[in-house]
Amino acid sequence: MRPEDFRAEAAGKVIRTPARYFAFIPAPLPPKLEYDGELVRLLSRADAALGELSGVGRHLPDPHVLISPYVRREAVLSSRIEGTTTELSELLLDDIAKGAGTQDPDDVREVRNYVTALEYGVRRLETLPLSLRLVRELHERLMRGVRGDYATPGEFRRSQNWIGAPGSTIEAATYVPPPPDTLMETLGAWERFLHDQESVPDLVQCALMHEQFEAIHPFLDGNGRVGRLLITLFLVERQRLSQPLLYLSAWFERYRDDYLDGLQRVRTRGDWRGWLAFFLRGVTEIAAAASRQAATLMDLREGLRKRLHDRPRAILLVDPLLTNPFMTVARAEKIMKVSNPTARQLIGQLEKRKILEEVTGRGWGRVYLARQVLDAIEDRDTKSRPNARSRSKRRTAGEPSARLRYDGAT
Repeated sequence: MRPEDFRAEAAGKVIRTPARYFAFIPAPLPPKLEYDGELVRLLSRADAALGELSGVGRHLPDPHVLISPYVRREAVLSSRIEGTTTELSELLLDDIAKGAGTQDPDDVREVRNYVTALEYGVRRLETLPLSLRLVRELHERLMRGVRGDYATPGEFRRSQNWIGAPGSTIEAATYVPPPPDTLMETLGAWERFLHDQESVPDLVQCALMHEQFEAIHPFLDGNGRVGRLLITLFLVERQRLSQPLLYLSAWFERYRDDYLDGLQRVRTRGDWRGWLAFFLRGVTEIAAAASRQAATLMDLREGLRKRLHDRPRAILLVDPLLTNPFMTVARAEKIMKVSNPTARQLIGQLEKRKILEEVTGRGWGRVYLARQVLDAIEDRDTKSRPNARSRSKRRTAGEPSARLRYDGAT
C-alpha cells in the first residue's frame, strides 16, 4: 500500500505497524459534508423512489410472493460480485429439484447461505437492533459450510487481511484495512454511528455506514456480502422500507469498477460526495426498477388467475410459481396436499394452457417452468449488464501464510 496515495486526513490515517507494513485506520463517522444543489436533488429523488417502493410493499396482497424471488435475485447478484457464477434460474431449480442443474454445488451453497443470512437478519431485527452482535450472527450464517469457512465464521479477524491483485503480497496491496489490535476500536466507533439517528439523513447514513464497514473489513472473508446485507437491513430497521424489497447489488454489479473505485476514493481522497452521489443514484434507479417489477409480477399474478378461473384448484399453484417458477409433480403434491395422479393432472392443465413447459426433455424426473414468471423475476429489461472490465478480480488475502481467498475487494 502506498501511503502517499492516502491524502485526506479527514478520511483517516495511515500507520506503520510493528510488522513494518502500512495500514489504514478510517476516521470516525460522520465526516463533514457539504450538500450542494446536485447532491440535495439526488437525495430528494432517492428518498422519493424509496418511499414509492415502501408504499408498494405495504399494499402487496402477499408480500412473501415478491420477497422470496427478490431475496434470491439479490443473493445471486451479490455473490456474483465475489466471483460466484450461479445464475438465478440455477438457484431456483436447485431449490426444488436437487441435482437437476449443472451448477457448481459450492457456488449454490454460497448463494443459498446469503438467502439464509438475509432472511435471518430481517427476522432478527424484531428482537435485536443492527449491531456488532447481529453482524457476527449474519457472518456465521453466511459462511457456514462454504469455501472460506476456514475464516472463523461469526468471529472478527485476529490476523491482517488486505486487498489487491490476485496473489499480491501485503506490501503490494492496494489497500490494507486496520490491524487486528485496532479493529475493535474502529468497529466500536462504527457501531456508535450506526445507532446515531440525528446527525445525517437516513440514506446518507446508510451510504456512509456501508463504505466504512468495507474500509474496516472486519472478517477474513465475506466482508462484501455482509456489507451489502447491511444496506437492506438498515433501511428496514429505520422503517424506510416496509418490506425488504431494495437490493443494491444489481447496481454495484453493473458498475462494479465505479463501486470499488468509489470506495477507494473515500479512503485516498476523502471523496464522500462522489460516493454519496453514486450510492443515491443507485437507490433511485433500483427502487424505481423494483417498483416496476412488483407491478409487473402482480399484473402477471392476476392474469394467470384469470386464465385459470375455471380451474380453481390449479389457481392455487399460481402464487407458488411466483415464488419459484419451477414446478415438479412432487412439489405440486406437497403444495396441494394431493395424490401423485392429481398433481400430474393439475400440472397438465397448466401445461395445456402454456403456463408451464417441460424443460428437461426426460420421461422421468420432469421439471416444468413458468417461463413468463422467470423472465419477470429476472427483470430482463433492467438486470445488470456487466462489461468485460468489470469482471476483473481483486483479492482479499489473509496474512502471508494464510490461504488466499477472493473476497470481492469490498
